[in-house]
Amino acid sequence: MSNDVFNGNGIKISLKEDQNFLKIKETLTRIGVASKKNNTLYQSCHILHKKGEYAILHFKELFLMDGKTNETEIEDNDYARRNTVVKLLAEWNLLDILDTEEVETPVADLSQIKIIPHKEKTNWQLVAKYSIGTKKRT
Repeated sequence: MSNDVFNGNGIKISLKEDQNFLKIKETLTRIGVASKKNNTLYQSCHILHKKGEYAILHFKELFLMDGKTNETEIEDNDYARRNTVVKLLAEWNLLDILDTEEVETPVADLSQIKIIPHKEKTNWQLVAKYSIGTKKRT
């Protein structure tokens, strides 16, 4: 049995096609929680590739993986949004969910998730609360 490279975080997936990594990465920038006051969308999930494996993680799970356990409080609605986003990506034929039971519960109502169509993304400020690949300062 192999070690879990994601430390029990996220939903492990496989890509339908190799080029889907970038498609998923871009799509995730347009899915999240919206503030309609100033047309800002806060990205909920990210795709992570590590040691040949892929997973979709809520940004708070990435903070936990970075060891920010004291200041990170992940709640059921965070997992619910992540699970719903993963299911949508599977419905759109971008990925396969490796363990479908993991995304069954909790799930979020689609009214809790904003999906910005690609053609409208220039009308929105897209904000990621986590930045993958940036060096940590000590």
